[in-house]
Amino acid sequence: MIPSIEWTSDNKVKMIDQTLLPHKLEFLEFDNYRDVATSIKVMNIRGAPAIGIAAAMGMAIATIEYRDLPKEKFLESMEKAANIIRSTRPTASNLFWAVDRIWKIITSYPDSPKNLSELVIEEAKLMAQEDITVNKNIGKRGAELLQDGDVVLTHCNAGSLATVQYGTALAPVRSAIEQGKKISVIADETRPRLQGARLTAYELQYDNIPVKVISDTSSGLLMRLGKINKVIVGTDRVTSDAVFNKIGTYLVALAAKDNNIPFYVAAPSSTLSLHETVKDVTIEQRDSTEVSNVLGKVQIVPDGVECLNYAFDITPFRLVTGVITEDGVFTHKELLKKYE
Repeated sequence: MIPSIEWTSDNKVKMIDQTLLPHKLEFLEFDNYRDVATSIKVMNIRGAPAIGIAAAMGMAIATIEYRDLPKEKFLESMEKAANIIRSTRPTASNLFWAVDRIWKIITSYPDSPKNLSELVIEEAKLMAQEDITVNKNIGKRGAELLQDGDVVLTHCNAGSLATVQYGTALAPVRSAIEQGKKISVIADETRPRLQGARLTAYELQYDNIPVKVISDTSSGLLMRLGKINKVIVGTDRVTSDAVFNKIGTYLVALAAKDNNIPFYVAAPSSTLSLHETVKDVTIEQRDSTEVSNVLGKVQIVPDGVECLNYAFDITPFRLVTGVITEDGVFTHKELLKKYE
């Protein structure tokens, strides 16, 4: 897959408009951090790692806008920019990790705003390259868990489109196939925004990786029928006691546990927030029309009926076989020991 987001030679942020997939492959370009923030909020770009890089690049764009200001005014303006970007989506930890990493550069060096801007731009570009490297390492670690002929279920999209490139949950699949193993994927459709049907299926077909799409309510039956060997999902935040991922993940994990199927979570270390617990996390609630309407086009709920639209759910670690990071595959206890 081509990169989902990149920094252009003329200092713009270029990203795939994922709201148009799978029907159109089009790109957006921004030279204003407010537009980058909006693109995160409305999900032109989505997926925790990709959101993080978008946030970093949004901060870099902001430094260009404010680089001619006096230092004190520059810092004041950048703090406002950081707060606007932080406010776009409350659950994905990569968003805050990225803004904090850029903010540390801005506040740690006594350089002029122009020099700081150059430092921030280079850091954002470095973070994008690091994301690809981390994802490929997740792939290598996770590929060891897959056997020739495995059918892997995934939920939502944690592939190339959810990162800069290569993916997290789909990285082990890509790596295993590169090793010569025959692996196929079953993708839950992932209501209400259908990221599995629209995005996971799109990118796997693009790369000639066998994929089938099922309704979200089908995975339990397929597990019971022996048609799924492993489950690998991504995550938007990992606390000390649970995994936060796209709504519906918890039910997949319960079904996997009941059918003795390994349930793995692919998570770059930047997504880990092990100093937190479930109580510290705000679960994003999105516009209810995402539920009442299919992709904003066809209303499927009677007028006047209320819809609830929590974007993420909580999977306790008792249901997680292991977490795949760039450093290895860890049980819950091993993960806390490694990173806490």
